[in-house]
Amino acid sequence: MIDTQTFTLALGIGNIAFAVLMAGYTHGGAPSPGLRLWMWARLGMGISQLLGWARPHLGLALAPGLEGVAWILAVSVEVAAYCVFFGFTRWGRLLLPITALSSAVVLAAGSMGATHAELSRMVAGVVALYAATMAWILLRPRRFATRHAAGLRSASPLQLIIGVNDALFAAAVALSALDGLRGNALFGPGMAGEFAYLMGYLLMIVNGFGFLLLCKQKDDAEMERLATTDFLTGLPNRHAFLERAEQARLAAQRQRQPLALMMIDIDHFKQLNDRWGHASGDEALVVFARTARDVLREHETIGRLGGEEFAMILPGAQLDEAVQAAQRLRLAVRAATVITSGPSYTMTVSIGVVLLDPNEDLSGALARADHALYAAKRDGRDRVEIGEPGRRRA
Repeated sequence: MIDTQTFTLALGIGNIAFAVLMAGYTHGGAPSPGLRLWMWARLGMGISQLLGWARPHLGLALAPGLEGVAWILAVSVEVAAYCVFFGFTRWGRLLLPITALSSAVVLAAGSMGATHAELSRMVAGVVALYAATMAWILLRPRRFATRHAAGLRSASPLQLIIGVNDALFAAAVALSALDGLRGNALFGPGMAGEFAYLMGYLLMIVNGFGFLLLCKQKDDAEMERLATTDFLTGLPNRHAFLERAEQARLAAQRQRQPLALMMIDIDHFKQLNDRWGHASGDEALVVFARTARDVLREHETIGRLGGEEFAMILPGAQLDEAVQAAQRLRLAVRAATVITSGPSYTMTVSIGVVLLDPNEDLSGALARADHALYAAKRDGRDRVEIGEPGRRRA
């Protein structure tokens, strides 16, 4: 049979150790608001558990219900940490009133002479509600959208592990509270009590490491995004584009599908910078990127190779389809407006288009598209030129 007080002491020390460990881990850095709230939640949970252990052992004269309120506040801060981490913006409108009301009810019940077991059942109900809320936050599918479609993305494996653990803990605490209503001691001997203890221990371990791993996943994803995305336009940078283009080339070769490539250059970009300043040049790049995203299809990729030079890969497109897509882009860019320090500027682009030959490498196709691009600039700009056919490799 599990010793309640010893188990409570172990949980309290464990939660405080987690909070101290994470404080040391994030020292000198800039922890996310969610991680900062999570650390305070672990610390508050540990303190409330130590209070629960110390009350009978040390004979502490605590105000009736104070220990339960500490539990409620700590778990509510953990819920807030998950809300902040996953981008909920209005969590306080629901969480704060529930926390304040439940805390007030527990304190009022304690002042009116409620027994410790009765107060524990009340707190257990609130804790079960909050644990179920965390499980819902973790397990619910996330909505995503593109220009062409919207749908749901399922929770990651890590979220599933933490969310299922939260759901089991909520069920364990709720069952134990119901068992207490039938006259059994809350978290005492019995299947419900044993289950609650086991899930409480797993909650400390899984949620402790799990939240840190979630934060690390998020930071890693952000680092990858920064490493592969052009900071000004939000398009894939040169390295990322070439990598995606090579993957598209290999897929087209394997599936025996056509693949077209464009090289795009903003006309007279240096004159724009020299006449109205680099801020206007930056705005032109942003306007072009936004316009290009609006006209390209979901499976097409455009990237910034450097300066005012861009490239686009069009899987499944024959040469005539690629030329039509290039003309749509050219006309859309011409219709876009760039605001400068002077009059509004009409931006134009020159485009070179090629169709990759079977077994042609990417560098050869890029060179042909680049030659076509310079032919378009030489022949007057604001036009689309088709590159010379590629030479088949033996």
